[in-house]
Amino acid sequence: MTFFIYSRKSVLTDRGESIENQVEMCRQYIFANYPGSTDTNILTYEDEGFSGKDLDRPQFRRMMADMERRRPDCLVCYRLDRVSRNVGDFAALIEDLNSRGVALVCIRERFDTGTPMGKAMMYIASVFAQLERETIAQRVRDNMLMLARTGRWLGGAAPTGYTSERASEIVLDGKLRTACCLKTVPGEISAVDTIYRKFLELRSLNGVRKYLHSRGIRSRQGQDFSLPGLREILQNPVYCIADRDALAYFTERGADVCFTEQDCGHGRGLLAYNKRDYTTSRAPRNATEKWIVAVGKHEGRICGRDWATVQRLLEENRPASPHANPHNSYALLSGLIRCGRCGKPMLAKSRSGRPGQYDYICQGKLQLGAEVCNCPNLPGPQTDALVYAHLFPSMQPDCGLLRLLENAKRDILAESTHGSAEQLRRRREAHSQELDRLVLALGSAAPGGPFAQKIQQRVRELETEMRRLDAALAGADASMEAPAPLPPDLSDLHAALTVTEKRALLRVLVQACRWDGDQLHLFVYRR
Repeated sequence: MTFFIYSRKSVLTDRGESIENQVEMCRQYIFANYPGSTDTNILTYEDEGFSGKDLDRPQFRRMMADMERRRPDCLVCYRLDRVSRNVGDFAALIEDLNSRGVALVCIRERFDTGTPMGKAMMYIASVFAQLERETIAQRVRDNMLMLARTGRWLGGAAPTGYTSERASEIVLDGKLRTACCLKTVPGEISAVDTIYRKFLELRSLNGVRKYLHSRGIRSRQGQDFSLPGLREILQNPVYCIADRDALAYFTERGADVCFTEQDCGHGRGLLAYNKRDYTTSRAPRNATEKWIVAVGKHEGRICGRDWATVQRLLEENRPASPHANPHNSYALLSGLIRCGRCGKPMLAKSRSGRPGQYDYICQGKLQLGAEVCNCPNLPGPQTDALVYAHLFPSMQPDCGLLRLLENAKRDILAESTHGSAEQLRRRREAHSQELDRLVLALGSAAPGGPFAQKIQQRVRELETEMRRLDAALAGADASMEAPAPLPPDLSDLHAALTVTEKRALLRVLVQACRWDGDQLHLFVYRR
């Protein structure tokens, strides 16, 4: 028989249940329960310093890949939570192992998926493993939030204008605890003061960016400030002085305000916690009512009234849809044409009050002014028409471009539907796994009892949702299989194509495009 041993430890310690101890106990279990086993029949995989929240671990991935080449009879681990603390991942892993004919043995809990009872008990134990992980995570978050109410700097990258310094050390429960606070960095904090002052004057993020560039004021990394970077500075309460106006602002917006009027008037800045939701990969910004706002130990920079005015201006200037598609639907050379003088992309910008009219403008010139790049603008519609008219004669029926365009149309359609179809498949798979777990739990529930009724209700909801997802997936697959046919007459090709399709065709023909202010240079692929 062949055995795989898997061991994991979240952090490196010298206490029990270390990687070495786990492996040795698994080896002893194999020798005691499978007579005739030797070390040559055992392969060991060790992940140290990795959490059990998911299966994305290097040695675990290597082990699963090795199962394809050398299928073991049994996967042995010390405890169930060494494999996974996530119920969904664990259920999928068990099904995968079952399909390969590999039994999972956890020597501490004495579980063996080779038996029906062992498999059922392992599912139940995995639920408690996930509960333990989530309970620990919640306890850590709660402790951090309690510390936040004291106005302590809890670590992380210090905001622009400040640095984190050790303020005090205490010994608690035999461990050395360090408290940190923010200290101003003179060179950086003056840039922050300028950013707030100029934004209140110009009321434009791009205007502030141009002003900073013209004065040689750079970010901490020595680069020009980006628009998102400026917005982040202007939205950070760390620069707001704890005064009555600041107290009123956050109180009105439902934040958990941890200071009173008696704490105001000392010129200290604010610290806001729980500003982002780190339970998702994107870490979106939380609404203000979820913030915890306390008075910090550092020096504030802008009074509460001005800070509130800045927030109002930012909200008024916010785009209508922050997730809107950034690519326009009218400029043929978007994403292809570049400035021949500075090398930056040429961006299409529509002309105010003139529908259908737009220009290609150097990105450096558009964002930072003519002192960065003085390349003249390029009229968009006329340029697009000339480029297309120049390339259209090369589109002969025997050159294969029609076939390439058919493929391009199919790729465009696939790209627009693949993301949504993939999301539908992932949701359906998650529902299917949940359904399997519910059916398993239903077998152990008292017939007709409240718990069984709850499970049956959820099963019906999942089945309805899975039917809807199946129908949506079938529609997505059908739409990908049948793109609209191209007209047989090449003379009608121009009128039949959308701008997106023309862009796809252009990328088949054109390698690069440069505008140097006098001439437009097209670099065409050789055929």
